[in-house]
Amino acid sequence: MIPVCKPWLPGKEKEYMNKAIETNWISSSGEFIEKFEKDFAKYCGSEYGVCCSSGLAALHLACVALGLKRGDEVIVPTFTMAASINAIIFTGATPVLVDCDKETYCIDVNQIEKKITPKTKAIMPVHIYGHPCDMDVIKELAKKYNLSIIEDAAEAHGAEYNGKKIGTLSDIGCFSFYANKILTTGEGGMCVTNNKELAEKMKRLRNHSFDVPRFIHNEVGFNYRLTNVQAAIGCAQVENVELLVNARRLVGLKYNNYLRGVKGITLPMEKEYAKNVYWMYGVVLTDEIKMTKEEVMEKLKEKGIETRSFFIPMHKQPAYYNKTVENAPDCLGEFPVADYIGKRGFYLPSSSNISEEEIRLVSETLKSILVL
Repeated sequence: MIPVCKPWLPGKEKEYMNKAIETNWISSSGEFIEKFEKDFAKYCGSEYGVCCSSGLAALHLACVALGLKRGDEVIVPTFTMAASINAIIFTGATPVLVDCDKETYCIDVNQIEKKITPKTKAIMPVHIYGHPCDMDVIKELAKKYNLSIIEDAAEAHGAEYNGKKIGTLSDIGCFSFYANKILTTGEGGMCVTNNKELAEKMKRLRNHSFDVPRFIHNEVGFNYRLTNVQAAIGCAQVENVELLVNARRLVGLKYNNYLRGVKGITLPMEKEYAKNVYWMYGVVLTDEIKMTKEEVMEKLKEKGIETRSFFIPMHKQPAYYNKTVENAPDCLGEFPVADYIGKRGFYLPSSSNISEEEIRLVSETLKSILVL
């Protein structure tokens, strides 16, 4: 079986992890924590990094640090993963859903302004599957209406917008280091920002908001700490960040080469302003293919090729449309693009170290299935 994605640990991950264990610094203190934060922030082009336990934790820390609360609204794409929505819900604020762009699958920036109300306090663009959102439009709207921006960059390490790394085009950028991400610590997350006050606040919040003296709490905090062992892996990953990012991008470019012109599928694209890192190489079946995506994925599985479905849009999630929480998003709008790609899209094996032969095999197998 060619897996849909597996971690790649090409450097000193084991050496640094062993050092953390041998020195007995295995919890949330130790030399690798601060180094990981500094090194990753520097790579992104930010002043400060705040590591934490997951991408969801990073998004939630950002939302709380920016003061989101009950009664506020945050604009977010419906085509994303639930972490984007849940981080907003946890604060008491309400997510406001927007359809996605039919070419990039990122938030449709032309639909944002009509969703802005006096309650709107922030926009959360999601750089979906490694392609950057159109950030100039989002920044203009944020300035016009005095809104914060939280970038969900969980899937887009190293992606660029007009030559600038994503995560740095907002108040706070949030990353995930889950096992299938371009950089991984197994589980983990990071917030990057140029605002010292926000960085310090997020560091307090992730650690129960301990104050002085230690067991005084002047605000409600969380246990969102990353361990020194995980940070050790992260430090080794950052040392090879260019290798890892370029390798994942090259996977996408190779698939483009093998699948360009194949009838029945729409391939991922790259806008002129973007550097797409192809976190996952996704294809969308066109209407001329009468098979469902599940049927195509099953045929690939029979040939030893693992795939994964696109995200199911947030307006189709029972937890939200059944109003299991009072500040769930309104799911009654029209979201035709997200509906279509959610129904017809899936991604192919995209590990950074997948071989050229495996990419060719996956491509040829998919071609053969589509002409059946």
